[in-house]
Amino acid sequence: MCEHPDCRHVKSGGRLVLLPPPRQAYGMPGARHSKEALQYWGGMNNSSQSISRRQFIGSTTAFGALASGGAGCATTDLKHSSQAKAKRIKLGISSYSYWHFRDPKVSIETVIDKTAQLGVEGVDILHRQMDSEDNGYLQKLKRHAFKNGVDLICLSIHQDFVDPDPAVRNRNIEHTKKCIELAYRMGIPSIRLNSGRWGTVKSFDKLMELRGKEPILPGYTLDDGFKWCIDSIEKCLPKAADCGVMLALENHWGLTRTPEGLLRIVNAIDSPWLGLLMDTGNFLEDPYPKLEMVAPKADFVQAKTYYGGGEWYTLDLDYNRVANILKKVNYSGYISLEFEGKAPADEGVAKSIELFRGAFG
Repeated sequence: MCEHPDCRHVKSGGRLVLLPPPRQAYGMPGARHSKEALQYWGGMNNSSQSISRRQFIGSTTAFGALASGGAGCATTDLKHSSQAKAKRIKLGISSYSYWHFRDPKVSIETVIDKTAQLGVEGVDILHRQMDSEDNGYLQKLKRHAFKNGVDLICLSIHQDFVDPDPAVRNRNIEHTKKCIELAYRMGIPSIRLNSGRWGTVKSFDKLMELRGKEPILPGYTLDDGFKWCIDSIEKCLPKAADCGVMLALENHWGLTRTPEGLLRIVNAIDSPWLGLLMDTGNFLEDPYPKLEMVAPKADFVQAKTYYGGGEWYTLDLDYNRVANILKKVNYSGYISLEFEGKAPADEGVAKSIELFRGAFG
């Protein structure tokens, strides 16, 4: 038996065989085998007690394949596991859930605290609910969210691009750009965008009585409204791209009251910075086919609940059915709760989150 430290002895089929030394032993720098040892190895190769090169390669190849196969399975399992986790929908809470434009106003910091207590991942900030636009306040909100393990996921703003007066549209464009900057400073990746509406129904309560239907401004056409809206959004997109903030156009009132109107605008603008926000509660009649129409393009979802009866209306939404619609299009973004019921907010929000966890897993 060779006693050289570079030679290795292994058992094969119950026999002790000698494996070759490292390649540097064969006359290469640093070789430590003597000529006699190499001759001994050559003799062993010819003996009946040695393992052939073919056998050696075959055995190591088989072992390598087994090892690779195992690693491959592990890698595949990890990949599938990662994909499964990547597709897990995250929940958020809109600050609007705690404040329906009536005093007393609930602070964004309080909403962040309540969201963290519920174990929910994100907060969707209603712009009109903010106490200030000063940078110090913005950074305070960002820090508070981070310390509580909560993401700031959307800034929901109000603007209106449906107006024949270019000066009015321009004011709304500048307002939108300002809000993009606010979102950027808070580290928020998206803002909720409206199309705007004709303004022929002055009261929002009256508009809700009319189920969101509003006469077109006399002297103008529906095409005029879409042109104003599309042109205005396009003027906001360079700022959105510069800040890395997506504009998520919602099926709200006005031009986007119908899925056809919403998709007309989204499809007319070729930009990765314009997305679609699907609101489950804003298609008041026969909502499911309409949600199916817009779901394939959804980048963000706001989901309404109405415990205690709705502030303006109540929809009996089947969230298992909504979850299935989103599953079919592989939606994997946030679903932000907009609790719009008359029950106490803490009660309504908690019930809603429990409902969503059951429906969306």
